Amino acid sequence: MDDDDVDPARPREWDAGSYHAVATPHQGWGTEILDRLALRGDETVLDLGCGTGRVTAQLLERLGPDGHVIGIDGSAAMVAEAQRQLGGERAHFVQQDLLELTVENPADAAVSSATFHWIADHDRLFARIRAALKDGAPFVAQCGGRGNVASIVAVVREVAAREPFTPAFAGWAGPWNFAGPEETVPRLERAGFVVQRVWLNASPQRPPETREFLRTVSLGSHLLRLAPELHEAFLDAVVEGLGPDPVHDYVRLNIVATAR
Repeated sequence: MDDDDVDPARPREWDAGSYHAVATPHQGWGTEILDRLALRGDETVLDLGCGTGRVTAQLLERLGPDGHVIGIDGSAAMVAEAQRQLGGERAHFVQQDLLELTVENPADAAVSSATFHWIADHDRLFARIRAALKDGAPFVAQCGGRGNVASIVAVVREVAAREPFTPAFAGWAGPWNFAGPEETVPRLERAGFVVQRVWLNASPQRPPETREFLRTVSLGSHLLRLAPELHEAFLDAVVEGLGPDPVHDYVRLNIVATAR
């Protein structure tokens, strides 16, 4: 593969159609996050890592006619799908790397679901989010936390160590940054947030269509490192290693904070 296709500092491109079909756990997580966000109804809210707009749609339902959502995602395909489904006067979508996040006017609030664990530099991430918010703005988020999908990670590492796959993964730490509260709280505080609560909780899931879910969500970054002719064999080996009726042992890192 060309090194540019697997640059760890850049957001990867996603199959937006497949993601929207299979990422059903993400809708429930979005509801959890928004239940922690008090809204008047007229705010402008950033949806960070908006994907195909599942959380955006829930936000629009909770906001009044004067409320507005700006969805931001690093994937052009995700942004295009979200714009197709939800774009209009009350929601618009922007392709942007969250590590380079900039907005024209500071927002009233920010939310994020299932995104931050794909980003290596959380110090820079939180600083960019703080710069995009008004003083006093609430920030609620959830992503994969320490111990997330540990059983799947173990199988993937074992398969990646086999031939003919191992050359593609030599020296690669993997795509995930599963942090815990101990490091997240001081990062948020350094970035300019007052932290109300940061915690981990288990959220086991059985996504439908396990193989397609792995292809689209969990292992997309791994497949980018492999030659196309090895994709199906790699997925076969992971699915076999997980066994029948596998549980995705998700652990969520939850954030409730306010811009200082």
